[in-house]
Amino acid sequence: MRLKRRSTEARTDAPRPTGRATEPPACPPGFVVGPPDFVGVGAQKAGTTWWFRLIEAHPNVYQDPHQRPELHYFDRFHEGWLTPADIESYHRLFPRPPGSITGEKTPEYLADHWVPRMLHEAAPDCRIIVLLRDPIERYRSALAHDEQRDSPRGRRSATDMFNRGFYARQLERWYGSFARDRVLVLQYERCVADPAGELARTYDFLGLSAHPLPEEELRRPRNRTRSEKAELPAQRLRLLRDEYERDVRALGAIVPDLDVSLWPDFAHLADGTIG
Repeated sequence: MRLKRRSTEARTDAPRPTGRATEPPACPPGFVVGPPDFVGVGAQKAGTTWWFRLIEAHPNVYQDPHQRPELHYFDRFHEGWLTPADIESYHRLFPRPPGSITGEKTPEYLADHWVPRMLHEAAPDCRIIVLLRDPIERYRSALAHDEQRDSPRGRRSATDMFNRGFYARQLERWYGSFARDRVLVLQYERCVADPAGELARTYDFLGLSAHPLPEEELRRPRNRTRSEKAELPAQRLRLLRDEYERDVRALGAIVPDLDVSLWPDFAHLADGTIG
């Protein structure tokens, strides 16, 4: 029986965290709380909401109907460090019935340098899911997202959007805190081309049984950007290609099944020279 429905401190002398705070949901009788079983860490604008909802569709995955999947719990620790009380508060965000698994996804975590070690302290046995997208397409989508929200764009936000496309160094940081067999790296483009196959791979990684979904559910869009993706001047596009190419090469060395032919601006690296 499905038990869920989707929803569309201790004192310390260290600096206290600031930023978003999340109230724990109610824990129904018979449920248990504890660290998340899995965390989706990004990348931003790489289909993380879509993929989380597909994971959530499995009957053995529980998501509290009043709990948003994107928690941003570790955002506020960018200057301080979490305490045992903070870890306990994090665990209370994950009620589930016995026998089910649960998790969260926050796309910013991939690039936030303090999160891997903190998450390992809070949830050392959780599994990490990463979705990567062509870094130039991800950059263009991020620009369109800011325009959709009418966000003021300055030097810092432009730099942040750019830096989030350097996946190799970000992944190395995660591999420094979690064993590689606990990190699943997916490509957004491959998920779009074969959602059933890549979802089956994801379920298997999470220790879940096979659970095929209808085609219309597999391809239902989530968080679609309503603005047209930014057209980049030729000089800017060349700059992005040049800047990202070395990182894509390094990424191929640490993600052996990376298919750079799915990233048109870097498809020339698929001739065996990557890595």
